[in-house]
Amino acid sequence: MRLVLLALAILSCGVAACSTVPPLPPKALELNQTGAAALAAGDLSTAEARLSVALEYSPRFTEAWVNLGYVELRRGNLQRARKHFIKARDLNPDLPAPHHALGLLADRRDIGKEAEGHYRQALKVDPGFVPARGNLARRLFQRGAFEESREQYLRLTQVAPEALSGYLGFAECLLRLDREAEADDVIGRARLRFGDAPELVMLVARQLLRRDAFAEAEEILAPLTDDADRPRASAAWAWIGVARLARADQAGARDAAREALALDQENQVAAGVLAR
Repeated sequence: MRLVLLALAILSCGVAACSTVPPLPPKALELNQTGAAALAAGDLSTAEARLSVALEYSPRFTEAWVNLGYVELRRGNLQRARKHFIKARDLNPDLPAPHHALGLLADRRDIGKEAEGHYRQALKVDPGFVPARGNLARRLFQRGAFEESREQYLRLTQVAPEALSGYLGFAECLLRLDREAEADDVIGRARLRFGDAPELVMLVARQLLRRDAFAEAEEILAPLTDDADRPRASAAWAWIGVARLARADQAGARDAAREALALDQENQVAAGVLAR
């Protein structure tokens, strides 16, 4: 999950650079872009070299400092990453990217309150900064602040209507708040926009399980057990295990749970099926 978020942050910071005064040298802009591309590809040495030269051309190039910080974050050099992110923030606190980067760093260290603060600061600077909106919603959900998380996911559906993650998070929050009819409506609207995306099919199956439609839930989950995404395939097997357990098919439930754990040893749903 964190790698995905990191990739999103890299793209948001590195693809296009904001202009400052004086204008950034074209070569600095080019090196920042190609450095961000190397970072996204995992070539950290090349990324570091390109970004460092970009900063030679323009030492006040905020985005290049942020991207250089991401290089160190990927390497696990958290103190150096923090130094670069703070440098970027001090150079231009009116850009959202440095605040968001500091949030990711706090996230990496599992300092939730600090991470939330940085994400909120990024959104104060730019309410349309999608990575910060998504990460703030996720942190709120993780600590059980479902109503606050719902608000952020709802806003995410407006600032990034092309992103499925906003609708998924919005629906998940509504389910945690026992607002199932509203969740159904969000899932339905998402299916109209995105079709039968695997994540949406999983949500539909869970709704069917809540309504005791166990056979139907297993039927739509079955194709997902061959999904190339191992955690998703594991989740499908785990929920099939739940469906079978509810039908008193203990042997079938046990088999499904074992399939789930073979794909993802951390699957708590599957572990719960086996325990029961």
